[in-house]
Amino acid sequence: MLKTPELAMSRTNEVTTVCNGKKEVWDDYEEAKAYFLELMMSTDGEEHDRAECVYIQLMHGLDECSDDD
Repeated sequence: MLKTPELAMSRTNEVTTVCNGKKEVWDDYEEAKAYFLELMMSTDGEEHDRAECVYIQLMHGLDECSDDD
């Protein structure tokens, strides 16, 4: 039987992110996670919060991640 994290993980390696109105399609899930982690660690305030929101969704394995609440 599948465990919960396996169910949440994307079946493809492609992910779409929307952060601060900018939409990007990534071919590599790990590259997207690394980018948003770096962005989150190097910014503060609202930009940090936006990057953190997308990063958390990426960590949960979503195919589409957005900074909208």
